[in-house]
Order: sequence, then C-alpha cells, then structure tokens
Amino acid sequence: MKTELWAKPVIILLMSLGLAVGCATTEETAEEAPVDQQEEQQTAQADTSASDANQSGSDSYQVTNGDNLWDISAKGDIYANPYQWPLIYKANRSQIKDADLIYPGQTFDIDRNASSSDVDAAIQHAKTRGAWSLGVVEGSDSSYLN
Repeated sequence: MKTELWAKPVIILLMSLGLAVGCATTEETAEEAPVDQQEEQQTAQADTSASDANQSGSDSYQVTNGDNLWDISAKGDIYANPYQWPLIYKANRSQIKDADLIYPGQTFDIDRNASSSDVDAAIQHAKTRGAWSLGVVEGSDSSYLN
C-alpha cells in the first residue's frame, strides 16, 4: 500500500514533464514553420527568376576541365538537349576554331532566343556531322557556320 501512495505522484510528475516537453517542442516547430515557408517561397521565387532569365536573352557558360559542347548543351540549365551544341558553336565562332576542342576558362554566350528553324538546323547538323576529331575542323562545321 505504501508503494502505491508515492508511486501515483511520481507517475503524475513524470507525465507532466513529458507533456511540458512535448508542448515546448510543438511551440518551437510552430514558430519555425513560417520561417521554413518563407525560405521555400524565396527559393521558389529565385528559381522562377533564374528560369525566366534563362529563357529570355543570352546567358553565358564558363568552360571547366573536361567539358565539351555536347555535354554543355545537355545541361538542364543550358539547352537540356545535347544535339543543340551547334547553337553554342555558332554563337561563339570567334572563340571556337574547332568544335571538338574547347578550353577551360573560356566563357561562351548561350543563345536563348534561337528560332525554331535555327534549333532544327543545329540538331540536323549534330545528327549528321560525323565523328569527333581533335584538331581537324570538319567541313560540315564550316558549312554550318555559313
């Protein structure tokens, strides 16, 4: 019987502490939620702004070690289509002597306003060009630029 008398207050005390801790956690989460929502909204707005900028007008890309026009063009924030690499080649013909040979540190303009016929011509060229060959400017590349 004596055990029961002191056990009940201890159980009640432990339950109260558990409830208090649970409430504190709930309050912290409730206070943090608006901050998280604000951050998500800001991130979404920044993504939308970046997407709008990428869709309207020229952008640029800095070449890094191991890059090639095919891989650059395939990037989601460039064209998301590797077959559009000739658009980069054409927009940067003053810096690119051989489409198979680009260098780290070069900064290429990315034409975001290419017409559908320009895109079609680029894809057609990419599909029919032939093998990549370093140091040799393919005749079809020269024809594509003209």
